[in-house]
Amino acid sequence: MPATPRFSLPLLAMAQAQKEVTHNEALTLLDALVHAVIEAGPQADPPATPVEGCCWLVGPDATAAWAGKEDAVAIWTSGGWRFVLPRAAMRVSRLADGASLRFDGESWIEPPSIAGAAGGSTIDSEARSVLAALILLLEAHGLLISG
Repeated sequence: MPATPRFSLPLLAMAQAQKEVTHNEALTLLDALVHAVIEAGPQADPPATPVEGCCWLVGPDATAAWAGKEDAVAIWTSGGWRFVLPRAAMRVSRLADGASLRFDGESWIEPPSIAGAAGGSTIDSEARSVLAALILLLEAHGLLISG
């Protein structure tokens, strides 16, 4: 079946019967991938009671229905699991903590953890408040997780 080059979305073929099946499959994948949000992950085990339309990142040593699908975005649909292999620079947001994860071509990278300003012999309260505000803004955008 012909597919798009980036995410292997199914394409309609000339004189294809039941075009709605192919079209609906592509819409299901697009619904999950545009502004992708994951429930959790990377994790090895599929959730016990997934909700239709929700996504997870498949981690190393995946089990059960996820076996052999490491690093994929797992999407639960009315027809079961759908898997999309990530491309380099793909990003997803994790609902659990708001982190913005990025696929570097080999694995999913979580944002670095940054602690607040501390220490030093000269204490500059204005500089520390600016740093704290900057860290809060970066956390709000999902670019950092404070430690």
